[in-house]
Formats: sequence, C-alpha cells, structure tokens
Amino acid sequence: MSEQMLKRTHYCGEAGNAKEGEIVSVGGFVNRIRDKGSLIFIDLRDRTGIVQLVFDENTERGVFEKAKSVKSEYVLMVKGVIRARESVNKEIATGGIEIIAEELQISSKAQTLPFEIHTETNKANEELRLKYRYLDLRNSELQKNLLLRHNIAKAARDYFYANRFIELETPMFIKSTPEGARDFLVPSRLHEGMFYALPQSPQIYKQLCMIAGFDRYIQLARCFRDEDNRADRQPEFTQIDLEMSFVDVDDILEMLEGFIKHVMKEVMDVEIETPLPRMTYDEAVNRFGSDKPDTRYGMEITDITAFAKQTEFAVFKDAESVRGIVVKNAAEALTRKEIDKLIEFAKGIGAKGLSYIRYIDDVPNCSFGKFANEEQLAEICAALGCEKGDAALIAADKTKEVSRVLGALRTKTAGQLDIIPSEGFNYLWITEMPFFEFNDENGEWDAMHHPFTMPKDECLQYIDTCKYDKIYAKAYDLVLNGTELCSGSIRITDFELQERMFKALKLTKEEIEAKFGFLIDAYRYGCPPHGGAGIGLDRLAMLLCGAKSLRDVTAFPKTKDASELMSGAPSVVDEKQLNELHIKLKEQKS
Repeated sequence: MSEQMLKRTHYCGEAGNAKEGEIVSVGGFVNRIRDKGSLIFIDLRDRTGIVQLVFDENTERGVFEKAKSVKSEYVLMVKGVIRARESVNKEIATGGIEIIAEELQISSKAQTLPFEIHTETNKANEELRLKYRYLDLRNSELQKNLLLRHNIAKAARDYFYANRFIELETPMFIKSTPEGARDFLVPSRLHEGMFYALPQSPQIYKQLCMIAGFDRYIQLARCFRDEDNRADRQPEFTQIDLEMSFVDVDDILEMLEGFIKHVMKEVMDVEIETPLPRMTYDEAVNRFGSDKPDTRYGMEITDITAFAKQTEFAVFKDAESVRGIVVKNAAEALTRKEIDKLIEFAKGIGAKGLSYIRYIDDVPNCSFGKFANEEQLAEICAALGCEKGDAALIAADKTKEVSRVLGALRTKTAGQLDIIPSEGFNYLWITEMPFFEFNDENGEWDAMHHPFTMPKDECLQYIDTCKYDKIYAKAYDLVLNGTELCSGSIRITDFELQERMFKALKLTKEEIEAKFGFLIDAYRYGCPPHGGAGIGLDRLAMLLCGAKSLRDVTAFPKTKDASELMSGAPSVVDEKQLNELHIKLKEQKS
C-alpha cells in the first residue's frame, strides 16, 4: 500500500514566512545536493525560490537513507520543522531559515538531464534547450520572465476592467483580408477549395463591436503573421487589443498612458510621469532616422547640406541632402579600420558611401579633406557639434535614404561602443504618421496603414487630388527604448470618405466587396466614431524584464524558420487527413 501523499503548506521561496518551530510541508525539484556523510543538505526549488532541507543524525534512518538516494531534479515532498540557520545566505529569500526534515517522499525520479538547469552553468546551445523546452523552463530566469508576463496580463485586465472595458473574444478562423503580412491559412473540410485565415489582429471584428454598441472593447488576443522571425517577432503572439467609441486621438493616448503608468507601478514598482512625450513621425525620422527611436542617448542627425555644398566635394554637391551624426569622445575608438567596417555596413543597407571626420588632433582628419578648405571644414564641424575627441559619420543622397542610413548607423554604432544605457524606460509617442509611402521599385504610393485609418482633418482635401505626400493619418505608435510597443489609429466611419480612400488605394469595387463587404455593409446602419490600438504583450514583457528575445518571454516559442523543435511542428500529415481537406501535395523533385 502506497504512503499517503504529503499536502503542501508552503511554497519553497515563501517558507521563510513561517515561524521558527512551525511544521511545514514543501514540494519541488532538487536543485542541489551536498552530502557530507552524516549530514545532507538538499536545496529544493519551485517557482517561488529555494529552501534548504537538512537531514542529520537525528533524522529517522529510513528517511536519511532515502535522502542519500536522491539525485538532481528529483521531485520531492518534504515535511519538517522550521529552524533558524546558523550561517545566513543573503542571496535567497529563505536564507535565514532551513527545514529539518522529518518525512520525505520521492514523488518522481529524474534521469540525467541533457543540460544543466541553472542559469550560471547552462552552456547548452539554443536548439538543444528549445528541444527540451519543458526542462529549460525550469530555469529560474525564464520562470521569472514568464511570471512577469503573467503579471502584465493581470494588470491589463485589472486596469481596463476598472475603466469599464468589456472583454470580448473574436474568431480565430476568419476571412482572409489584407493586413500587411502574409496570412496563415487553414483549409476547410466542409467547403472544398476554401480556406480560413488565422487573424493577424482582431481589427475588423473590434470595429464591428463598436457598431454593435460595445463602446469599450478589450481582449488579450492571439495573433498570427506568416513573416520572417527575428528577436522581437514570433509567428504567433499576444496583443492587448482595445477599441473605444466617441473618442479622438488624445482620448486614446490618455487611456493608454494610464495603462502604462499602472503596469509600471504594479509590475515594476516604477513611477513614470504622464503625459508621455510626443514626437511627430517627420520629426522622429529627421532627428533619429527612425520612426521608433531610442531616445536614451543622443547622436541625433544634423542637416549640414548648406555647409557641405560649399565644398568642392562632388558627392556633397550632387546630393539632395547631406546629414551627419556625431559620436562624442569616440575618435580613438572609431579607428580607420572600424570606420571602414561601418562604411561597408552602410553600403550593405543601400548607401552609396559614407564620409567621416575623426577629430583626434588639433586639426580634424576627414575623408573629404582635399575638397574642403580649413574654414569650410570648421563650419561643418561647428554645424555638427563635432569637437576634438569626437567622430562624425556623414551621408549624402536623397533625404529619405540619408535618414534611413544614418538611423541604422546610429543604432549600430551606439551598440558597438556600448553607448546605450542598460537601464531606464523611455516611452515616446510617435504621431501624425504619413498615410502613404512612395515605393521606389514600382513608382507607386503604398498605404502604410490598413484602409480604415482616418486621415487628419486638414489632409482630406488632398485625397481626390492625389497629393499623397501631403496626407497624414490620425495614427500613432508607442515606442519603448527603440522598440515599437503599440500601434493604433482613429478609424474611418463615414461611408463616403471610406469610398474616397478605397479609390485612392486603387481598390476596385470587386476587391472592396470581396475583402471588406461585410464591414462596409455594417457602416450603413450607423457607426459611432471610434479608434483603438494593439499593445504587444510579449514585447512589453521582453523590454520590462530586459530580455534579448521574445523567446525569453514565450513559454513554447518558434525558431527563426517558425519551427517548434520540442514537438516537431510543423509536421507531415497522413494521406487520409489530406483527402478530407481536398488537398493534394505536389511531388517533391529529387
């Protein structure tokens, strides 16, 4: 007959809350064993932390012998008495106490693990850790990250519920509509040759909720995008999705700022000041070369076109724009060899070249020195703010390209020279986004947002005249430390204006009906003014816990090629399943 399982009274990391002499029961994984012959110490671990168990000469012999058989990662239940430790361990929350074991149950044995669990000794490569993700998740750092993510989700619900938002679920199997990325498609068994799409976002459905009269919608929505992965992107992710009726931009930004303030206080115990700073899209690109700038450090872009064109340097004279960034006190660190690497990097992202100034001696050394006299060079340095000890990187081309290249160089150089502060949370609103973006490859104007985004009132006059470069949207992004955290807009709700925008986007009536017909029909029955946003829950968690990748805040993430190594997804399915879905695979060429 098996012994009755002990019932846990305390988590390991919270056993220190018990009084000395109190009898407690804990359960967890064996983190570490120190067998000193007549004295055995076992560190037991659960998601709250570690507690030390003691087995000594006073321990019942059967219990002691069982403790001697224990190995790393065994699962134990232990009952014992709380005692103050003689040697306090200040590194852990329970470092002032230990449990003198009286009963021991080995709930489960563990064979030798493929890698060490402990953060400090875990040298396993990422593929191996992802294959055994359930073991990797025992790591205290990953558990801490996922608990922080859980706390953000809880704080989101608490905040939005308190502000009278209604949590509604939207469908996971939807009609494929253009949203910017490639859809994941799901074949229908009952409708031969037809497909559902997994939602890239709940965009259309949350707008329909506004039409239905649910004036404040919230959802922690699962979203799916079939695009190339990177550190801050996964094919499936969670979005704190919201929509509000009878609002304009300021109302939504104020609501979101309240949420950010609440999260930072509840989850991080950090007070932030609101309102958060705002910057227009044009200002961000002109100053930082990016629509998601990291404002924790300087190196802002300076326009020196007027001064550069006074030189005899043809590259400057022929360019639409000449701009530069200054890296303070970096003239020695940015050797000629390092600058050559930056030039190659710039060319690799489309730059025609890169000029530079290294101000080491009393007279600055620069790549265009023979085309500029001393006075012209002094004027350029003064305009840039480049002083002795500094280095400057200068690009010349079309304004758009110059900003893009210098923005990328700013980020790369700051990271390379360790200029970016490791601490601090710089939130920034980017507002007044362009509605269209010119595509140099096909000579067309492409929409930067979904087609229901509201243009700014003063830009409506340009829609029918095709002055696309003058049309700005009531759209906004929230950026945290150089990462886009949130994106949203006010929506078009006037049917006639929507038709004008569809025309500007060159959508035919057939395309409009096929892709958005049900939403357009809904507009005809009365639609309150509304807008909303989606906040990346995973990205917010990643930034708040200082992780390098979304994989560090996702329980079971995908690799760069969207594979899940642990389960083996995606996988081959059998012929019967394919036949039920009316699918025939192409024969693979040998």
